[in-house]
Amino acid sequence: MTDIKVIGGEMTQTEIDAYVAHVREKDPTKVLKYLNIKIDGEFVDLEYEFLPTKFQRIRRITGYLVGDMSRWNNAKTAEEKDRVKHGV
Repeated sequence: MTDIKVIGGEMTQTEIDAYVAHVREKDPTKVLKYLNIKIDGEFVDLEYEFLPTKFQRIRRITGYLVGDMSRWNNAKTAEEKDRVKHGV
């Protein structure tokens, strides 16, 4: 659940929902962690953060782009095991 705070004044739930929708439009695939709505006279400042996005590491191994080797057959797994790994 998103933590929403209104600071420096009062706001109706309809207005709060409109600001939440505005922030979520920026990237609909991300989850909103918190939203601080700061009221300063006639101006409103939005401070927000999205939850980190999980990602899967992709590497190039023996000519293939892979996230993991779980679906490789025994021959391809042996090829990866036998390859020469160069240091930096």
